[in-house]
Order: sequence, then C-alpha cells, then structure tokens
Amino acid sequence: MKRVIFILLILMLGLSLIGCTKSSPADQSNNTQQQTDVLDKQAIANVVDSFGKKLQSVSLLAPSETVKQNIQDNYGGLVSPALLTKWQSDPQNAPGRTVSSPWPDRIEIVSNEKLADGTYEVKGEIIEITSVEQTKGGFAAKRPITLSVKKFDDKWLIDAVTLGAYIDTSSMYSNTQYGFTFTLPKSWQNFSIVTTQWEGTALEGQQNGKVVQTGPIINIRHPQWTQAVPRQDIPIMVFTLDQWDSLQKVKFSVGAAPIPPSELGRNSKYIFALPARYNFAFPVGFEEVETILNGNPLHPTEEFK
Repeated sequence: MKRVIFILLILMLGLSLIGCTKSSPADQSNNTQQQTDVLDKQAIANVVDSFGKKLQSVSLLAPSETVKQNIQDNYGGLVSPALLTKWQSDPQNAPGRTVSSPWPDRIEIVSNEKLADGTYEVKGEIIEITSVEQTKGGFAAKRPITLSVKKFDDKWLIDAVTLGAYIDTSSMYSNTQYGFTFTLPKSWQNFSIVTTQWEGTALEGQQNGKVVQTGPIINIRHPQWTQAVPRQDIPIMVFTLDQWDSLQKVKFSVGAAPIPPSELGRNSKYIFALPARYNFAFPVGFEEVETILNGNPLHPTEEFK
C-alpha cells in the first residue's frame, strides 16, 4: 500500500512540474508578437533602404512631366498611393536629386520605432556623396529624414516623409577606425581627440579582481580646455561585440561605479558607450555636454579603414 501511495505522489509531482513549465497563452502571445515585430522592423528597414537608393534617380532638375514619371517609376511600390500622388502634384517638394553633385546615395537608419497606432517611425540621415566619396568613402553632406511607414494590404509602404535641414559638418568628428561620426556644435570647432583606455576587472573565477579586458576611450575635448581650467570631455568607450556581451552578463566591470556604461550606438563590429558617472566632478561645461548627448549626436557607420 505504501508503495502505491509513493508512486502516486511521484506521478502527481511530475504532472505539477509539467504544468509549471508549460507556457501560458499570454506568454505565447507575447513571444509571437515579439517575433512579428522583429520581422516587421526588418521589412521596414528594407523598404527604407530601397527608397534611399532610389533618391539619386529622381532628378528634380528635369522637366515637370519627366520628374512626375521618375517619381512613379522609382518610388512606386515603396510609398503609399496618396503620398505618390502628392509628390507628383508638387514635384519640387518631393525628395530626390536637387543638384548634379553631390547626390543622395543612401539612407542610414538611426532609429526604427513602433508607434501606438501600429505605424513605424523611422529616423535616419540621407547620405550625399560626390565622385570623391564614391571612390574613397565618406560623405559630402548629411540631411536628417523622418519617415512614417504604414501597412497597406499586408505590405509596408512609406506614408509620410519629413526632411530636416542639412547638418553642419564643420564641427563633426569622423572615426573610420571604429566606424562612427559625432556631430558637435560650432563652438566645438577645432576640438581635439585624446585617447585613453578602459580596463575591465573580472568578477568571477580564478582571475577575480584582475584586469581581463581593455579597450579605448575616445575623448572629444573642447577647444577651450586648459590645464588650469579643464572642461568636460565627451568620453566614448569602444567595446567589441564579445566584450559588450560579457559586460552585460556581469563577467567583468569597468570603473568604480556600480552602474554599467550606457550604449550610444553600434555597428557590425563595435558598441559605443558612455561611462557611468563620467561627469561626477561637474567640471566646467558638463551641462553643455549633457545637452549635446541628449541630441543623439553619435551615428554608427560601416566605413572602416
């Protein structure tokens, strides 16, 4: 009898464990939605990428009827019918090629966010080049662009486009070793770069407490910085993908602060981050640096040398 009761208890315990490991309908629904969102973002990125590559083919300098036809031929299938009609009715307010050189080469996506109504807002930059950049890389000009992307009959189409003013690149820092640019105010013209090093201390295993990882910190320094009155630098930590993954898994720490660095952006090789409490001493200019960082000035690129 005791043996039968023991077997029944084992069976009941097994059934209860199975019940615990089974995902609830809500969990399954959330997982499905997350997978759908990932696929949608990729599809939207593809639409924006294709649209960006078509911009150079629509010359706004051509005769009106030619421009209308070019808009139809190049943007049809990528933008909504209403937006297509709007641009054909007013070609000069459509995006495209406004001068022979530089010309729009592509759109680099900065963010791709889903809104409450199910549409997506994509922010990016139109990268313009000349024959020089076409050969050597880089860009001649940048222009912000915001696109609203909406689903029409199971197809994602661009439904609205807002063009910003051209970015003043006179105070832009471009790093081709790690692949990013950083936009600065005009007051930072003639800035300097000071490269230091971050150290990662192991938090586990036999190497606990020892430096196990290192990487560069690229400090952008204000032109008015002096030894007597040092101003706040803009520090950019550079991590490889593996280093960042280990840092997120708390395998090592960087700095004395218990807070990890905050990500500024990433490309296919590196993650760029802001050190925690980088301005703890509140040096001259720390408020200005905070304002600059709030404007998302770092833009990852895939241009490495």
